[in-house]
Amino acid sequence: MNTILEHMTGLHTLTDDVIAMDFLMNAKSGVRNYAMAVTECATPEIKQILMKQLDEAIDSHEKITIYMMQRGLYHPYHIPEQIQLDLKNIQTAMNIPS
Repeated sequence: MNTILEHMTGLHTLTDDVIAMDFLMNAKSGVRNYAMAVTECATPEIKQILMKQLDEAIDSHEKITIYMMQRGLYHPYHIPEQIQLDLKNIQTAMNIPS
């Protein structure tokens, strides 16, 4: 998107926030899916492979969470702050011209 338009619409800050949050949500989904797959596998070999993938998915989730927390994009331990951030993002999204 054009830099001028990004600043006019407020998307210059929202873009990184949206990308990071989407990445975090996908990481959480991956952890959940691998955990479920581990409980459904048929052989010890498959279970071992899935457990390794689950560990890697958990590590990725942690890295994304730390990244977001360090940049003030995510406040998992301060719910009122997270709610305010979510409301701000909602308001920014609602102000985007259609």
